[in-house]
Amino acid sequence: MQLKMATRWGIISAGRISQDFASAMLSLPRSDHRLVAIAARDKVNAQEFASNYGAEKAYGTYEELIRDADVEVVYIGSIGPQHFPLAKMSLLAGKHVLCEKSLCVNSKQVKELVGIARTQKRFLMEGIWSRCFPIYEKVREELSLGTIGEVKQVIASLSLPLPSMGIHDRIGFLEKGRGSMLDVGCYCVQWATLVYGTEKPLKVITGGHLKDGIDESTSTTLIYSGGRTATLLTHYGVQLPRDAYAIGTKGTLKVPCPFWCPPTLEVLTRDAPHRKIDIPTPVSTRKFNFSGSAGLVYECEEVRRCLQKGLTECPLMTHDDSILMAEISDSIREQVGVKYTEDLL
Repeated sequence: MQLKMATRWGIISAGRISQDFASAMLSLPRSDHRLVAIAARDKVNAQEFASNYGAEKAYGTYEELIRDADVEVVYIGSIGPQHFPLAKMSLLAGKHVLCEKSLCVNSKQVKELVGIARTQKRFLMEGIWSRCFPIYEKVREELSLGTIGEVKQVIASLSLPLPSMGIHDRIGFLEKGRGSMLDVGCYCVQWATLVYGTEKPLKVITGGHLKDGIDESTSTTLIYSGGRTATLLTHYGVQLPRDAYAIGTKGTLKVPCPFWCPPTLEVLTRDAPHRKIDIPTPVSTRKFNFSGSAGLVYECEEVRRCLQKGLTECPLMTHDDSILMAEISDSIREQVGVKYTEDLL
């Protein structure tokens, strides 16, 4: 019998999300997941990360990690505008890639990355970790069974109220590829594409407000065939409801807050008692920067499953999913008036 080797990870960037990813990985068997290397722009930071999270090597440049022959799959946790060049470099070097959301700044970059991954025959996945949660599997099951009939309306809203965080201007956000759509709106868009699949909406109708060049808020309606719509809201100024709904002709699926890393699904139908499905987020003794990050284990394990099967894309978050999400995001940002440097190239 052939023994299954550990998946050999390299992490790019020692920031907070990378810390949470490494913390989650530490709760999984070392025989399955091995943290080979961490790379940061400052080697001292990389060495501190390695000490805290058990990485075998610490690099002071991203290129060194990408050249490391022992690294099998690269996790990219850097700021948004760095995703495309780092993922491209990694794929061309023969690495598999798991890249934090949003995969790229725009759909042009996403399509180029997907093309490279397919040519290189390497795994590429956008880190929409939501798709890997067991509750999302239950959502897919209920939709497949037709429990709520034909879905006619999707609703999702998510915000990051910066004033409550002591942030009152957006200076520097544009250069960092930030904005309410790319920061949190991707979770709303992915919910719509989860429910309606990779069918392109007939129309994307958006309004919103700019502040310091980036989208302070967006209010979007996606128009689909057959009388179906999706309503998506994002905001940097106030706290929006943070639930997600799929509303059908026979009932409703509700994923309560936090719908992006959910422990609960509510199934509400006319012809049966309301059901509540609870699958608690994994418990960890590690300290996390972001709420729910212990659930990153699901994404980590999904990447391993895909690699063991020889897949070059994740069936839970496909390349077509990433392309469609980026195209919808592009349309939303264009209508609100957001232009990143990458959009002008």
